[in-house]
Amino acid sequence: MLDLSLAIVHHLLAFGIAAAITAQLVLVRPGMQPPAVQLAAKYDIALGIMALSLLAIGFLRVFFGAKGSEFYFHNHVFWSKVALFGVIGLFSIKPTRAFLRWRKAQASDAGYAPEEVEVRAIRKVLMIEIHVFALLPFAAAAMARGIGYV
Repeated sequence: MLDLSLAIVHHLLAFGIAAAITAQLVLVRPGMQPPAVQLAAKYDIALGIMALSLLAIGFLRVFFGAKGSEFYFHNHVFWSKVALFGVIGLFSIKPTRAFLRWRKAQASDAGYAPEEVEVRAIRKVLMIEIHVFALLPFAAAAMARGIGYV
């Protein structure tokens, strides 16, 4: 039952992360208005919490799940998933920093809206994040079927 519970929470967090990145993509676009800055920043906080939770639950599955750590530690696809997740985390630094800057600027000027050039740059990074994230289910499905196990 623990394995099932961990798997369910793991999958729900993954869907939540996809939703948060998608919401940011909806908000961060040319012509972005001041209220969108605050909302995008809130989604970024939720994204960070979900990402850390997903990582924690994932490793709980490694050590307490039905397959056992041996299965995961000797599986190249598992390590590919971890690496992809790390890449997404690295890409997320730039948008997070931008959201923090934008919120700080709004604290001084309630009508502040970010420059179009920066909005486009952050949007590109978010697009990379969601596309790399889309690779994770492929790796998860392959790993669950024993592909990559040495």
